[in-house]
Amino acid sequence: QFLRRQQVLQLYRKILRAIREVPTEADRCYLKDWAREEFRRNKDATEEDAIRMMITQGNMQLQELQRALKLAKS
Repeated sequence: QFLRRQQVLQLYRKILRAIREVPTEADRCYLKDWAREEFRRNKDATEEDAIRMMITQGNMQLQELQRALKLAKS
């Protein structure tokens, strides 16, 4: 459980760092609020499989955000 918590916190930090790269302030605020709400909504999850699935889903969304930012820069 401790390791899962570390994974979740690490994912949260990565998402927030990626959001900092978003060029427009309004989009940054929207994405930050969205990320906070998603993590808050799922903070009481205890089922191991569900947590693992949410971490995987979060990583996929992070990759998608990073790809979109790369495309916007090029």
